[in-house]
Amino acid sequence: MNKKRILIVDDSFDMLEVLQRQLNALNYVTFQSSNVNDAIDILEHSDVDLLITDLQMPVQNGMELVKYTARHFPNIPVLVITGYPSVAGAVEAVKSGAMEYLVKPFTIKELQKAVEKALAQRAVKFEGDGQKTKWKNDQPVSYWGIIGQSEGIKELIDLIRRVKDTKVTTLITGESGTGKELVARAIHYSGKYSKSPFIAVNCGAIPENLLESELFGFVKGAFTGAYESRAGFFQAADGGTIFLDEIGTASGTVQTRLLRVIQEKEITMVGANKPQKIDVRIIAATNSDLYAMSKNGKFREDLYYRLNVISITTPPLRDRRSDVLPLAQHFLQKFSKDFNKEGITLSKEVAGLLKSYAWPGNIRELENVIQRALILCDGEITAGHLPDYIKSASQEVPAETTILRTLKEVEYEHILKVLQAVDHNKTEAARILGINRKTLRQKLINQSGTKRTTG
Repeated sequence: MNKKRILIVDDSFDMLEVLQRQLNALNYVTFQSSNVNDAIDILEHSDVDLLITDLQMPVQNGMELVKYTARHFPNIPVLVITGYPSVAGAVEAVKSGAMEYLVKPFTIKELQKAVEKALAQRAVKFEGDGQKTKWKNDQPVSYWGIIGQSEGIKELIDLIRRVKDTKVTTLITGESGTGKELVARAIHYSGKYSKSPFIAVNCGAIPENLLESELFGFVKGAFTGAYESRAGFFQAADGGTIFLDEIGTASGTVQTRLLRVIQEKEITMVGANKPQKIDVRIIAATNSDLYAMSKNGKFREDLYYRLNVISITTPPLRDRRSDVLPLAQHFLQKFSKDFNKEGITLSKEVAGLLKSYAWPGNIRELENVIQRALILCDGEITAGHLPDYIKSASQEVPAETTILRTLKEVEYEHILKVLQAVDHNKTEAARILGINRKTLRQKLINQSGTKRTTG
C-alpha cells in the first residue's frame, strides 16, 4: 500500500520539524516548505495527496495558498492550521477551499484525526499520471541502478519518480554505503533534466579552505595562487543538478553561501563583487543528524530547512534482507564480466550466510565481499571464499541469550573483526567496510575515547 504524501507549509522551522516527525510516525511521506512560492512549486511538480498550511506567514499568507490550491488543484484537500484562531478566519478558510481547520497547539491524536478526515473527504479520488510503479509481488526491480524487492526499496523508487521532474532542493539521509549518490543520479537521469549536467561533489573530501572556491569559483587575484579566473562546480552544473555529498562537513562560510544560492538563485565567485544568476537543482546528502547539528549550532538551521524541502532516506541493508541476494546476483554478474569469469554461482550455504549477516557497511560492503569471493573462486562461491568475520557472525551468541548493545558497540566490534581478518591493514579494512580511511580512523578514535571515558 502506497503511503499518502503530505505537503506541510509553515514559516516556523520548529513547527515544520514537529509536523514532519509526527506525520512520519503516522506513516505518511512529507514534503516541507517555509513559504508559499516554494509550496506552489512542489504542488506543480510533485504528486501531493494533502496540503497542510499555516495561515499567518510573511510576504504571502496561507490563505493565498489555500485559494491557489482550490483553483489549480481542486483534487488536493487542504488542512489549515493556525495559532491565531478566529471565527472569521475559519469561515474564510473553509469558503476558500479548506476542508479542515486545526488550532495550535494540538496533540498528535488531533492531528491524526484531522488528516484522516481531510483525506476521507477528498472530493475526487484519482489515479496518478503514470508515475506510480506497478510492482510484481516479490519480484526484484531495477531502477537506474537501484535494485531490490523490499517494500522499502519500492517506496524509495516511487518517491524518486515523483520528484525527478522538480527542481526543489532534496536532502538524502542514510548510513554510509546505502546508495545516496545512486539515488541522486536516479533523480537526475530519470527526469526531464537528464540531458543537463550532473555534478557530484564530496564536500568531506575537499579541504575546508578550498571547498568555497571549488564550489563557487574564483577570479584572478582572489588569493595567493589564483593566477587566472576559474569557474566552480555550481557554474559547471548550471541548468542541471549538483549533488553535495557529506554536506554536514561544510564550513559556516560555505553554508552561508549555499543559503544565498537557494534563496536568491545566484552565486558570487570568490574575490568577485557582482553575483551571477544560476539555475541549479541542489541535492544534498549526509550520514549525520543534521537536525541535531542545527540545534547544537553546528549547522545553520535555516539552511537545514531549505535543504530538507523533500526528504529521502536510504534504508540500511539490515532492514531490507530480501534485497541481499538480488544485489549479490547483480554484483556477481557485473564482476563476472569484468574478470571474464562466466557461470559463477552462489552456493546455498553462502546465500544463507549473506542473508543472515547484518552488513554494517551496507551495499558497498556487500559489493566488496562479492568481488573478493569471485576473484578467489572457480565455478561456485562457497563459504570458504567469504571473509571469516561473515562466517563467524552466524555462529555468535544464540538469539535467546543475545546481549542488547548499542549500534556503535556493534559497529566497533565489526570493525575490529575486519581489521583482524586483514592483519590490521587499515586501507584494506576501509575498502571492505565501504568507507574511506579517514572515516575508519575517526571511528576508531571516537570509540577508543568513549571506552576511556566510561572505563
